[in-house]
Amino acid sequence: MENMILVTGAGGKTGRAVIRALRMRGAHTRALVRRGDRFRSLQAGGREEIFAGDMLSRETMDWVVKGARAVYHIPPNLSPDEIAFAETAIRAAQSAEVEHFVYHSVLHPQVEAMPHHWNKLRVEEKLFESGLDFTILQPAPYMQNILPYLEAIRAEHAYRLPYGGQSRLNAVDLEDAAEAAAVVLCEPGHVRAVYELCGPENLTPLDVCEILSRLLGFTVEFESIPPDRWEAEARSKGLGEYQVEALVKMFRYYDEFGLSGNPNVLEGLLGRPPGDYSAFLERVLGEDTG
Repeated sequence: MENMILVTGAGGKTGRAVIRALRMRGAHTRALVRRGDRFRSLQAGGREEIFAGDMLSRETMDWVVKGARAVYHIPPNLSPDEIAFAETAIRAAQSAEVEHFVYHSVLHPQVEAMPHHWNKLRVEEKLFESGLDFTILQPAPYMQNILPYLEAIRAEHAYRLPYGGQSRLNAVDLEDAAEAAAVVLCEPGHVRAVYELCGPENLTPLDVCEILSRLLGFTVEFESIPPDRWEAEARSKGLGEYQVEALVKMFRYYDEFGLSGNPNVLEGLLGRPPGDYSAFLERVLGEDTG
């Protein structure tokens, strides 16, 4: 079997980051994207094959998994069809006798109060029963989630979120999570492992505002957006019912409990400490200025 790695959901930010990390290792990848217009974002001279298709289609999945040594399965974000996507990918991988199936899950999928986390736990259960050699990665929320807010932060000197300023998260740099995925896919010894991928700091939004203030040279204030206001704005922008409901429940959970984890597993995979929030912001703000 050719040493090729299939990455599903490859047109999103996670898929692109994983492919970049695999490219750094000289891996041959096959990228499955939902729409053909995502091709351009992946075409950068690497060893990639790029296909557009529906992950719910068994015919599509049988086609793209053919010849793959490993699969990195990234489901569409906040999809009510999470379990169906995984079932199709798992069955195709079983049929093709794929050597290694890696699932992109989420930190603390055991939390039933967050529907999209709970669905990922159901997928993990299916992998346990699949007979496949699998690895499960459970990344914390990405540091990159702040990027859509940077323009408003600069213009209005305020960082606004639909949960409280004391909510603690161990956010992870997506580039570190992608590098860990490449390690798991390209190096032996990770079969049947479940790995939490967390950043090194348990920060609140107020902590992030302090870092932003230091780096930007002006005071950035935190503002908690009322959930009903956020929900109305999300619906006005066309966000789907499931997505709105899942995110509102997630924000409510963050507000009460945060989402904390430990960075030791990620440090072990990377062979170095994972990047902290200051280093991430210094990098992205420097790239933005450049």
